[in-house]
Amino acid sequence: MVQGFDVGGVPFNPDGWGPPDCTLNNVPYAPFSRSEKLGRIADWTRTFNNPSRSKNPSDAVFDFSNDESFLGNADDDSTFRLVDGKPPPRPKFGPRWRFQQQKQLPHRRDEEVEAKKREAEKERARRDRHYNSNRSNVYMPRREAAVCKSSVDIQPEWNMLDQIPFSAFSKLSFTVPEPEDLLFCGALESYDRTVDRITPKNERRLERWFKNRNFSKVTITTSDDPVIRRLANEDKATVFATDTILSALMCAPRSVYSWDIVVTRVGNKLFFDKRDGSPLDLPSVHETSQEPLPEAKDDINSAYSLSFEAAYINQNFSRQVLVRDGNKVTLEERNPFANEGEEAASVAYRYRRWRLDNEVSLVARCEVQSVMEVNNQRSFLTLNALNEFDPKYSGVDWRQKLETQRGAVLANELKNNANKLAKWTAQALLAGADMMKLGYVSRVHPRDPFNHVILAVNGYKPKEFSSQINLNQASMWGIVKSIVDLFMKLKEGKYVLVKDPSKPQVRIYEVPQDAFENDYVEEPLPEDEQAQPPTEDGIGAEPNVAATDVEDTEVEAQT
Repeated sequence: MVQGFDVGGVPFNPDGWGPPDCTLNNVPYAPFSRSEKLGRIADWTRTFNNPSRSKNPSDAVFDFSNDESFLGNADDDSTFRLVDGKPPPRPKFGPRWRFQQQKQLPHRRDEEVEAKKREAEKERARRDRHYNSNRSNVYMPRREAAVCKSSVDIQPEWNMLDQIPFSAFSKLSFTVPEPEDLLFCGALESYDRTVDRITPKNERRLERWFKNRNFSKVTITTSDDPVIRRLANEDKATVFATDTILSALMCAPRSVYSWDIVVTRVGNKLFFDKRDGSPLDLPSVHETSQEPLPEAKDDINSAYSLSFEAAYINQNFSRQVLVRDGNKVTLEERNPFANEGEEAASVAYRYRRWRLDNEVSLVARCEVQSVMEVNNQRSFLTLNALNEFDPKYSGVDWRQKLETQRGAVLANELKNNANKLAKWTAQALLAGADMMKLGYVSRVHPRDPFNHVILAVNGYKPKEFSSQINLNQASMWGIVKSIVDLFMKLKEGKYVLVKDPSKPQVRIYEVPQDAFENDYVEEPLPEDEQAQPPTEDGIGAEPNVAATDVEDTEVEAQT
């Protein structure tokens, strides 16, 4: 039988809201108006025995803790609670919980694409935060990085034979014996030691050298070299290359931009060549930096413009640091690339041979730019120049740091131009140079790419410098040996080795015999980019620098 519940009588108030003029039995009534603050009708979570909890003054009206009418019966169960006041249990964050919280891998193609896009957006946001945290003006819009493009257009009829990740190169090692000098061609001028005393306080203006002297960098590839053709006919070696091509292979794991090398196998011989207009002809600038360069080619600070500027600087620097007394050190043969009666540049071509094994040997054309007498002994030098275009990109102002913190400047250049410095060091080691001179050349003004000053010149021994930049010769030759062995297993024909523009790997394609023969046409520059003569204050446009033959055009000085 279900017991009934007696609700009791509820008095009715015909005059308004609220109880009539009566008092409930043993219950105090507190009248209030709309102007007064209304407190809580019921607080089920309040704990009166917590002294640290701040009390609301409006709760005083409803505080019945001391009223005898509301004291509980002593016989009641003390464990009874109308509302559970215990705090909720905390979740346990163990390894198993973390494993269960991981996102499931997408199974559909569209989901995979969307997941990759989200990850790319997160990475972009992270780079933006890191970029803005290191900038003085965070409201300046970020410059977009140049889109990496392949150095050569991959044709659909090309057959990809293999792709090699750079991680495989790090495991290679090979030791070669001392090389043998086959031929030494050209003539060298002495190095001017007074340039070693140049400092930012007594900087020296970088001079311009005109076309009355052929001192431009020789970009003739391996197969077109008459000396290498002669050595190949005499069966002096089985593999032929130049120091520029070998250094690109040896330092491939440090490269970021795309480059390519054409490999031709004729019989049992291999020829490593570069195309006309190849990226290997020009030094890269800011290649390994985290700060992106502008993408537009017409920007003076784009990677495209800076490469031409660096080529122009290196060409003029290598001439200015020599003694101009007309005396030269003549070597075994004349310069094979200079015409009869033409005054050639100070450069020597050293044809050296390395034994890779009992059947394979390699001959390379190496370059040195100067000579110096040290303790009555002849020392050969290589000359290169680093260029500063804008301290905001590099993060270090050369004019302030070169004299007091030259090591910090070099460390910053090793971070931003790791591949370029490694290739210069590899070329010095291949040529057997006793010293490599590095010049620090900066713009007169950050927005003037045509006028420069020499701030300092440092000399390093190639072997010691290679150890300083962690360039291991055994690893360098291990890369070359593995590439040579790979192509020796292929049939006769033409191939191209391409650095992937977006991934740290190289790919090998089999191409037709007529590939790359007529694919480079030099585009004429607009009229506003043509060479302009310098003015008296030294500010003016600079002669155009060609891609394949970096040389100045002859200009007339205005008065």
